[in-house]
Amino acid sequence: MDLAEIARVMRRRWLVLLPGLLLTLALAAGLYLLTPTKYQSQATVELLNSQKATVPFNGNPFLSTQTSLTGMADSLARNVNSDTSLAELKALGMTGTSEAKIADNAQAPLLWLTITGTGPQSVLKSDQILVDYTGRKLQQFQSDQQVPPAAMIRMTVIVPPQQPAAQLKTKIEYVVLLGLGGLALSLVATFYVEAKRRPRHAGSTVAPAGPAEPGRTAGRAEAAGPAGSADAADADQAVGSSGPAEPIATVGPAGDSLVAEADRRATLAGANGTSRRRKGGKAKDPAAATAPAESAPAASAPAEGSQGPDGAEEADDERAGDAGDTPTMRIPAVKPPKQRASSWFS
Repeated sequence: MDLAEIARVMRRRWLVLLPGLLLTLALAAGLYLLTPTKYQSQATVELLNSQKATVPFNGNPFLSTQTSLTGMADSLARNVNSDTSLAELKALGMTGTSEAKIADNAQAPLLWLTITGTGPQSVLKSDQILVDYTGRKLQQFQSDQQVPPAAMIRMTVIVPPQQPAAQLKTKIEYVVLLGLGGLALSLVATFYVEAKRRPRHAGSTVAPAGPAEPGRTAGRAEAAGPAGSADAADADQAVGSSGPAEPIATVGPAGDSLVAEADRRATLAGANGTSRRRKGGKAKDPAAATAPAESAPAASAPAEGSQGPDGAEEADDERAGDAGDTPTMRIPAVKPPKQRASSWFS
């Protein structure tokens, strides 16, 4: 089925397709309007070396960055994402979903602190709560290990919480999926109805050719018309030249008339040929050998006057010419060997 056929089916069954499309459009619009839009705010913080470690660098913490700070950043992110920390953040007034992870492609111990929620103001406030909580959690880790204040790792805010941005990607994806599903169901319903209501045309069957009825031969020959007469003549010629006619598989009354006409002509041709062969004395017909006694003198007449093969052929030609009432038929190409006329009764 090509695109043109699909378009024709959709045009014919628009009463089935149109309600499905309208329902899909209404559901997609309702999903877009009823689904709350989510907003996201993100802050970036960095872990800095202790004051004691920055003394060789005149107290500049950005010049004394160590690899161990990245490991500490990973440990801190895992702790902030734990269930215990989430419960504490909820108690502090955080709303939405929080996430702490190492920044992508970071070359320093950077952390992304992200909040996702439904209200822009609440999301911004919750992100600030998350930043403060992460700094306190870092100090708590080191205090539990009794680290001196001068040797404690510090945290600084590189990027403060950003203004919440609407996250429409997920919402649009849901709407698109709903639209595609509704469209597919509408098309399936359309083609299902088309398949149910399409008229079924039975294939034409070929009727086997049977024996012709004598009473119906004339009527069918008249119904066949000129074309049937021409076909009958061709069949007659084929029968006269190559022997008995073979059954012909035809369809309809005209074809039956052709078969009947061909059978009738073949019968006449066979009768005429037998009569001619009996007169000429060339056919090896058992009926000729067992002919009645009154026909024996007529059949033996050419034998008395013939002196050889050539004489037998001349006698046959004369008798064939005298039979004016018999139609001229062509004997098959393969002829029996020439014999003396007297040998038929020997």
